Amino acid sequence: MKIGIIGGSGLDDPKLLANFEEKELETPYGKPAAKLICGKLAGREVVIIARHGKEHTITPTHVPFRANIWALKELGCTHILAATACGSLREEIKPGDLVFIDQFIDNTKHRLLTFFDDKVIHTPMADPFCGQLRKLLIQTAKDLKFSHHEKGVMVTIEGPRFSTRAESHMFRNWGADVINMSTVPEVILARELGVCYQSIAMSTDYDCWKDGEEPVTFEMVMARMKQNADNVRKLLVEVIPKIDFWECRCRGNND
Repeated sequence: MKIGIIGGSGLDDPKLLANFEEKELETPYGKPAAKLICGKLAGREVVIIARHGKEHTITPTHVPFRANIWALKELGCTHILAATACGSLREEIKPGDLVFIDQFIDNTKHRLLTFFDDKVIHTPMADPFCGQLRKLLIQTAKDLKFSHHEKGVMVTIEGPRFSTRAESHMFRNWGADVINMSTVPEVILARELGVCYQSIAMSTDYDCWKDGEEPVTFEMVMARMKQNADNVRKLLVEVIPKIDFWECRCRGNND
């Protein structure tokens, strides 16, 4: 059993792992965004990949999501913890808070959403994230006294631009709690391969719906992501040893 970590902004540092090595893979879906870093974290086998490439040069639309997820599965990952920056659509979700996502809304437009190009497969997606991983994260965040939210609805937009004010209000009306550009299609692809997947969302801003807040910028997001990364690293060190090969819906059959 191996644990995959998808991240960036300090969460893809090889120094996180003991006895690490870098592997370059070719998949049926092309090359992953970066070399995969394999090693041990808290005594467990871990594989890390930088979602947007080593230097964060790949735009959200062009992230090779299928290659990234396939490569993690190919290297034996049974569970994936995916760190992501997000904008908050709720007053109570403050910049710096962690959100353990339990639902998503897909508002992307140009992405390949499935591995199944040559046959019709209908993957159940009522509960898209791994409930067991989420429970572990919630309890560990409580133990560490990190400000966090036990659940939340993520709306994933295409990007690379940020939302208009009208869109931000619309997403709030839809019931979304946070917004990003990366959860979809990662979570879908992981489910198709029977891999447990849980998002660790780091709130960096209030998008643009909230009066009196400075407009969100890429520089703001990256700076706050780096500030939050230390807490996520601490969370991972505590959570990863507790992960088990439990029975859950993530490894259910596709129809």
